[in-house]
Amino acid sequence: MKSIKPGRGPSMMGGFGAVFGIVFGIFWTILAASMTQGFGLVGVIFPLFGVLFIIIGVVNAVYNFKNATGENRYSEFDITDDTEEPDPLNRQFGGKSDHTPDTPSHSDGFCPYCGAPVQHDFAFCRKCGKALPKE
Repeated sequence: MKSIKPGRGPSMMGGFGAVFGIVFGIFWTILAASMTQGFGLVGVIFPLFGVLFIIIGVVNAVYNFKNATGENRYSEFDITDDTEEPDPLNRQFGGKSDHTPDTPSHSDGFCPYCGAPVQHDFAFCRKCGKALPKE
C-alpha cells in the first residue's frame, strides 16, 4: 500500500532553520546579558529567552536532521511503497501494519497499491502495473 510521508527536503530545511535559531539564540543571550547588566531580575530573565531559543533549536535540529538522513522517516510529501520503507506512524500509534491480511483486495474495485480503479477480472493494475492479489 502506498503511503504519503514527510519528505527529506522539508526536514533538511527545518534542520537548517533550527541551526539559524541556535545562532540567533547565542547572539540574543550575549547581547541581552551585556545590555541588561545591573538591572536586577530583568538582567537575569531577558537573556534566558536566548537560552530558550538555543534549547528549542537543538531539539529541532536533532529531530529534523535525523529525519532527513534516517532510513525510516516521518514525512509529509514522499509517496513510498510498503516494500521501500514501513510507515513509522503505524508502529508509534498502534495502527495496523502495512502487511496485515485485511488490506483491501482489488475486489473492492480499487488497486490496493495505488488506489486506481480496477475491474475484478484484472490481473494487473493499469496505473502502477503491479500484479493484483488473487481473490
